[in-house]
Amino acid sequence: MSYIAVIFTSTRRDSDHEEYATWSHLMSEMVREIPGFLDSDSFRDPETREGVTIAYFENEEAVKTWREVSEHQEAQQLGREKFYGEYRVRIARVEREYHWERPD
Repeated sequence: MSYIAVIFTSTRRDSDHEEYATWSHLMSEMVREIPGFLDSDSFRDPETREGVTIAYFENEEAVKTWREVSEHQEAQQLGREKFYGEYRVRIARVEREYHWERPD
């Protein structure tokens, strides 16, 4: 089974920390309500402020639904105005997945 990965890479500006945290938490909660959302991973280097968030969706329709959420669009606008020095969005289809975990 394939699925879609939306890969968001960004560099945070060194400002608006509390407002950013509020919006980041809101988006993290809201995306989970989208039908077809599977999971997400997010990482940010505190020194360089470079980060990656990857959201996984069952299909492109779920991605489109998320893209059209009004609060998500507002967060995108705030990102351009306040939160980010730069960002990039990549959309990829994941064809295979492997997993390994150390047994305890």
